[in-house]
Amino acid sequence: MGYVSAVPVPQPRAAAATPATSSRRSLAAALFLGAAGATVVLLAAGRIWAEGSASVGGGTVSLDVKGSDVTGVPTALAIVGLAALVAVFAVRRTGRLLVAALLALSGAGAATAALLGASDTGALDEKAARTTGDAASTVEALSHTVWPYVTAAGGVLILLAGLLALRYGRLWPSMSGRYERDGSPRARKERPADPDRPEDLWKALDRGEDPTREG
Repeated sequence: MGYVSAVPVPQPRAAAATPATSSRRSLAAALFLGAAGATVVLLAAGRIWAEGSASVGGGTVSLDVKGSDVTGVPTALAIVGLAALVAVFAVRRTGRLLVAALLALSGAGAATAALLGASDTGALDEKAARTTGDAASTVEALSHTVWPYVTAAGGVLILLAGLLALRYGRLWPSMSGRYERDGSPRARKERPADPDRPEDLWKALDRGEDPTREG
């Protein structure tokens, strides 16, 4: 009669994500989201956001304005966001948190400004007044395109990049520099002078060393 072993057979478990893996993934995601968001904002802000018409001499003239005519805030904040995305890797600790917060705020500000600009009529009214020569002229048959909302979506991407930097930025690597923390160049270790090499003897003498002294 056989016996059945009571020892449980260990079951394979899914490997848990290591901190290094999480760091790489969050870093790649933040870089992608930040760069993509800034690109979307910069491109969409240059598109036509609103269209309308104005009455001129018994007829009408078509008018349109780009996002940059409505508000320059999203474009400016997208550039700030790009700069903050790069600066995240140049600072550490508290500095990194501050730059990450700036990145997140840039995205939130760009998205908010774009959404507010989606219903703005001021830019078209000003254009209507210039076109007709009548300061009291306003735009008629006003309509807005999808581009303000695309701009806002780009701002949200920048915001997400900033949130990732706030959450995982402490795990990300920093830029390796040639200088120490105090800003002074790292001292280069000089090799001992070789008595058989005249150039080494002259260099040692220039440094004020005795080339005949054994190290």
